[in-house]
Order: sequence, then structure tokens, then C-alpha cells
Amino acid sequence: MSDVKQRRVVVTGIGLVTPLGTGTDNTWEGLMNGRSGIGPITRFDASAHAAQIAAEVKDFTPERWFEPKQVKNLDLFVQYAVAAADIAMQDSGLELSEELAERVGVITGCGMGSLPTIEEYHSVLLAKGPRRITPFFIPRVIPNMPSGHISMRFGAKGPNLALSTACAAGTHAVGEAYRHIIFGDCDAAITGGAEAVICPIAVGGFAAMKALSTRNEEPERASRPFDRDRDGFIMAEGAGMILLEELESARKRGAKIYAEIVGYGLSSDAYHIAAPPDDGDGAARCMRMALRSAGMNPDEIDYINAHGTSTPLNDSCETAAIKTVFGDHAYKLAVSSTKSMTGHMLGGAGGIEAAFTALTLYHQCIPPTTNYENPDPACDLDYVPNTARKMQIRAAMSNSFGFGGTNGVIIMKRFEG
Repeated sequence: MSDVKQRRVVVTGIGLVTPLGTGTDNTWEGLMNGRSGIGPITRFDASAHAAQIAAEVKDFTPERWFEPKQVKNLDLFVQYAVAAADIAMQDSGLELSEELAERVGVITGCGMGSLPTIEEYHSVLLAKGPRRITPFFIPRVIPNMPSGHISMRFGAKGPNLALSTACAAGTHAVGEAYRHIIFGDCDAAITGGAEAVICPIAVGGFAAMKALSTRNEEPERASRPFDRDRDGFIMAEGAGMILLEELESARKRGAKIYAEIVGYGLSSDAYHIAAPPDDGDGAARCMRMALRSAGMNPDEIDYINAHGTSTPLNDSCETAAIKTVFGDHAYKLAVSSTKSMTGHMLGGAGGIEAAFTALTLYHQCIPPTTNYENPDPACDLDYVPNTARKMQIRAAMSNSFGFGGTNGVIIMKRFEG
């Protein structure tokens, strides 16, 4: 392990398609200004649903990236992923030669594949019979289509994986891409997460679990991580992709470097299908594993991009886990949840939040936790309330925790050569 750890991995490209806007600059500006991407659901008539709000991507123009026939035959979560990857690759300036192509991987995450397409063609099957099912049905719904289409778009012939670990999928994808570069399987990887399941069955299903906020009259104030009055998460859609590169390869081509990824942890709660243990044990073990992977002490972390879903259980358990791992330093950390503005992108969340973590280190500015108005005694850390904060950030952690008790954590450092 000591030999492979000599390879260093950096972030050289970032691409975002989010409810705050298509394009990295649009999203980052929205975060810094505390703008919300949450509003009434427009994808379908949600009037019969308990939860009638979501964070939809409003400005996406698929024709910018796809021919009309492709738009028809590619599910929205695939479109978002490919577009985000294209933005990241353009940002990076990396061009794949024939020789380089075999050394570039694609590793993506999503939680649910395409529920909207399944929902649509189930209705077609019942109403019109099996002969009316499109031959593109299966290629539209399977979870590895983002990684497949991204690899075809850029000719990336290296390791190709798709992870489906619920809300930790995007973070696991980034962590596994980091490992593949460390281990020498590839020299670069396009990685992140995507999701697009704002449809009746998904909203109804999560609402049936009492997981979603029903603050329908105040959509922009509904996602309130760590606040005493939080009542559930807001479903979101979009994609976040980053380009990871081995440092020397990036240096040789004069790449812009946003941050260095230095640690990765993953664990299981082994506890419950949807609820974390009260003490956040699995999350704590995951954070400790990431710190060991990075060879860092807890007091070297300055900022945590929290999972922070705005659900009563997650936010108190995550806070407990942070205090377990960081001790007294927990009260010196800045902790914020960008889901207060973007909503919760499920399997795509870790991808956009990895991008946010890299941008935070690059700009030395922390996105706020908006709608933090009424402190909860169980959540007593510094959550960067309501206003972005300029400060010196040496290293940052990004947390993701998913149903089934699966946890993922990555650590990045400010790049200084």
C-alpha cells in the first residue's frame, strides 16, 4: 500500500447540472448567495400527494448536448450525467488521445435508475400491451447507462463502473475512482452521481415513509437541515461530475487544480433499512476510516459538507457522529448542508457535494446552511447559518449516508503544490 499511496490524485474539472442552474458557475453563485432551487412540483400534478414540492432542474436544454432522437431515447438522469461530464471535461481541458483513452475510467453512482420510465411503460403495458414497449426501455432504465454513455462520448476505455448504494452512491463513485487511480488501474477518471426520479411513484413512496417535507406552502424554506423545525428532505434531481487525475499527469499538461483528494472511507451501520443508530456509529466509523486513509488527525479538518438531509433522525445522528470522531474540535469545525438549497439528489448528492467540497477549498469560501432559524439542542455545532463564510480551509470532508445503512466519506485538501 505504501507504494501505491505515492500516487496523488487531484480534481481538475468540475461539471454541475443542478436545481440552482446548469453549469458550475451558475450553481456556485447560487450557493454563495443562499438561493433556493426548491419550488412546487411541475413534472406532474402533485395535488393528491402529501409532498408537493421538489428541487427540479429548470434551465436544462438537452439539445445543447444531444440530437433530437437521442433526447427521446435517453432517460433524463443519463442526459444530466452526460451534460455534467461534458462540462467537467471542457473545464479540465483534457483531450483523450488513442493512447490515453485506455488510462481514463468512468465511475458513476445513482440510487434508483429511471423510475419515471418504468412508471411510464408500466402504464403502456397495461393499456396497450407488450408490443407497444419501446426497444429503448431497458437501455433507458438500467443504472450503468450514465457511465456507459459518458465513456462512449469521450472514448474513455479504462475501468467502467456504476454503483447503486442509495444516497451514498455518488460519494462511493468518487472514492472508488480515487482508489483506481491510486492503485494504478487508470490515470484519470470521470466520476460523480446523477439522479432524476421526480415522478408520482417516487414522491409517493418516500412520502409514505414520512421522509419528505410537507411544508408545501413555503417551498424555499422547507429544507432546513439541523434546524429544530425540520420535517423531512426535499427530493431533487441533477448531476455532479468531476475529473480526477493523477497529479504528475495533471502537472505535465498544466491543468488547473481545484483540490487534492486524499482519503476515502466506507462502512455499514448493520442496523436498519432506513434509520441510522442514535449514536451515528456507522457514520463515525466511516469518518475515522477516511481520516486513516488520509493519514490525518481530526484537528486537521476545517470544514465538513454534511449529509444534512433535513430529516429529524439524520441530522441529530450525524451531529452525534461528528462529535464522537472530532471531540472538542467538533465545535471548531464549520459544518454546512448544501441540501438546504439544492434539495436532496439521492444517489447524485455525493457527486455534486464532492464538487462543492473542491470548490470550497479552491475559493476558500464555505456555502451556508440556509433556513437555519431555530437551534435544536441535539444539533449544537457551527452550521454556517444562512450566510456564506470566507475562511482559511486546509482540508474538508464530505459525508453521504444511504438507506440500507451504507456510508461514504471523502476527504480533500487545499492544493498547494
